Order: sequence, then structure tokens, then C-alpha cells
Amino acid sequence: MKDYDFLILGGGSAGYNGAAAACDLGLRVALVEGGDELGGLCILRGCMPSKTLLESANRHLVLRRAAEFGLRAGPTAVHGAEIIARKERLVAEFAKHRAKQLQSGRFDLLRGWAAFVDPHTVEVRAADGSSRQVTAETFLLATGSHLKIVPLAGLEETGYLTSDGVLSSAHIPRSVIILGGGAVAMEYAHYYEALGTEVTVIQRSAQLLKDMDGDVAEALARAFRKRGMTIHCHTALVRAEPVEGGLKRVVFQQADRTLSAEAEEIVYALGREPRTEELRLERAGMEMTRHRLKVAPTQQTGVLHIFAAGDIAGPYEIVHIAIQQAEVAARNANRLVKALASHGAVRPLEETDYRLRLFAVFSSPEVAMVGMTERELESQAIAYNVACYPFDDHGKSMVQGETEGFVKLLASEATGEIIGGAVIGPHASELIHEIAVAMRFRATARDLAQIPHYHPTLSEIWTYPAEELTRKAV
Repeated sequence: MKDYDFLILGGGSAGYNGAAAACDLGLRVALVEGGDELGGLCILRGCMPSKTLLESANRHLVLRRAAEFGLRAGPTAVHGAEIIARKERLVAEFAKHRAKQLQSGRFDLLRGWAAFVDPHTVEVRAADGSSRQVTAETFLLATGSHLKIVPLAGLEETGYLTSDGVLSSAHIPRSVIILGGGAVAMEYAHYYEALGTEVTVIQRSAQLLKDMDGDVAEALARAFRKRGMTIHCHTALVRAEPVEGGLKRVVFQQADRTLSAEAEEIVYALGREPRTEELRLERAGMEMTRHRLKVAPTQQTGVLHIFAAGDIAGPYEIVHIAIQQAEVAARNANRLVKALASHGAVRPLEETDYRLRLFAVFSSPEVAMVGMTERELESQAIAYNVACYPFDDHGKSMVQGETEGFVKLLASEATGEIIGGAVIGPHASELIHEIAVAMRFRATARDLAQIPHYHPTLSEIWTYPAEELTRKAV
């Protein structure tokens, strides 16, 4: 008999929720975590600390605009140390709660770093240098990700902040260059500009948020430029170098031109990659493709009793999806363990459903989407209808002074069922959930149009594209 039925490597959101789900199914469970602090990426260096900083930025942006509403709030001042101190207090509270969950006794918590010895055995190395071997029938890999550093000549010598470093930097620079155009880059561009920093964004892809539809990405770029940011897309980074006056320069190519930008600080936000180096996956017979595991919809790796979830698994590095994947893995592991114990056949395994995939960027304006994009529908030759409605023609958003952006609904041409939605505008991360609920119950655009919406609210903006799609379906 193995030591455990289900052994989880990694104590973040995927790891903890996978452990909890497996315990509920009656499995013998242990979780291995080697980090100095318990909590995982989301709590310690991701979602919660970054959104805490962004809330300070949002409040300052409101103060900057007070005169639009007949108010006077000046003079305002930004105290970076106090922003960071508030973040640290909140993160400590979140981490304390997660540590309590991990140490609750429902499952064994093994402190240390794990590496495979063979497909059913790992060696767990503790901080004091001691080690032990642990065996399990099934595994869940949930070790998360770390910063991906793309080589750029002169960057190390010039100096820069990583996306993690921003979370602990109390200094609010006069100017920054943001390298990257993904969600983290856009949130930090918003953060610094809202606090009064001059911001330049250099994005390698042809648009910001490269996986979003072009109309959404362009609306965000337009809104950022209106706030005074400089946006460069479709670039190739050449080098970084220090210049006189304590500034830093980034040189880049755009089309056939060589351009440069100078700022007090460079923020490196070019993404993350799965954390797999210390796992010795080859000893368990697993293969990697470009630093990423091959993972099936059942969350199984190439070794069928070893599952993966979260950033290490992809295809989306989003917390709620990581939790969903981990819970699917736990249920599937339970089926394998039960079949082994009874010497019977394995029940069909569950697959993770990405139909209701949600994504949000907490910039200003916010960006959010659910389901499929127009780009995905076109690539899969799925016939659809689309309808949009702008916030600058919507009563409640006009009252709030939040008129950037629009909402977009996508519906099947054949059935009228809603198959996707996107928002760029006020409270997009909240508004998108109305479409997620509608899609959960496979509502049509007609169904959505017929649901009463209180007036005046931001939510009622969805009724306008729903009504347009209903007319198209007639």
C-alpha cells in the first residue's frame, strides 16, 4: 500500500482546493509545499496584492476627476509606503487564513520541496536539509509558475522592476516604461498613471491583450492614450541602457524604424512560465513541450495517474480555472483509486469544461470576457451574430462619467444561444457575470432581452445588444 491515495505538490489555490475536494471523497491526502510562506501565488504575489494596489490607484483617479462632478478634493498626495503597508496588512490576513486551511488536519501538510524518484515516489527535501521519500497512488502537480525573463541586452545592467517587484516598491517613479501588453502589464500601466506617473507601454504583439478581439484591444489603447499614456505595439525589443540624469532607455524596432523611450524606471511584465525545474519529471516518465506539460482535458499528464492543474497545466493562467481543474483532477483520481482498490474498471473520467471561460483585466477602463471571442469563432468556422452597444450612449454610465468602451454579445446564428460576451468599460469584471450566468443556462439573446433590468443601472446595457440580436434572428 502506498503512503497516500492522492499527493499534491503545491499549496496555492489549485493545490488547496484539490486537497479539499479529495478529502471530501474520502481519499488519504497529503500536500507538499516548500515556500517560505504558505498561501500560493494568488495570495502572496498575484491577485490579492495587485488588486490592493489597484484599489489605491482607482481611488486616486476618482480624486483627480472630482472637479467634473462639482467637487474639490485637492491638494492630493500619494504616499507609496502607506499603499504598500496596506497591501502587506491585507496579504498577511489572506495568507493567515490560507495557512489555517492548510494546517487544519483534514490532510497531511508536508513542508519541503518535492522531486520525483519514480512514477509513484517523490523525495521531499525540507528547509533544514533533511529528506524523506513519500509514495502515492495518484498525484496532482500544482506548483504554479515563475517569472519568464526574455533576454534583453543591457537589461540586467540597467536595472528594472519585475511584476513581483512592483508589489513591494514604495517608490512611485516620475515615469515608467512597461514592457508587455498582457493583463499584468495593463494593470500596472493603469496603477502608475493613476498615481501621477508618466507611462509608456511597449508591446511586442500587434495589439494590447493579444488574445482578445481587436475591437476590445483598440478601445483599451484609445482609452489609455486619452489618459496620456504612450502605447507602442508590434515592436521588437533591442536593448536597454542607462542614460544621463538617472534615467533608463529602452531601444526597440517598430516596422522599419528604430525608436527609443526613456523613463525613471522599467517594469518588466512579459509573462510567466510553469514552475517545473525541480520536479524531475523525467523520472516519472513525463514530457515537456516548450516548458509546458502536455495535459489532457481530464487533467491527466502523459502518465495517467499524475494530474496537473493551474499555471503548470495551462491553457489559461486564471485562478478560478485552476481551482476548477484541481477539483476535476481530484474526482478523476478518486475514480482511479477506487477502481484499483476494487480491481474493477475505471469509470469514465470527467473533463474540464472551458465553455464558460472568464477573463478580466482590472485596468481603467476594465476589460472582461466570457466564452468565445470573434477570432475563435471565425477560426473554427462557427456561424455567429454579433451586436455591440457603447457606454457613451448609456444613461447610468453617462451619469457616472464612465463613457469609455462598449459591451458585445455573440450568439449562435443557428440557435440564437449566447456563446460569448465582452465588456470594456466601468465595472466590466462585475458586469460580465450576467453573461456567464446566461451562458450557464444556455440562454438565447431573446431570453436575455426579456429579463427585466432595473433602470438606471449599468447592467441594463446588456439588453440593447440582446434586442439587436433578437431582431437579427427573426
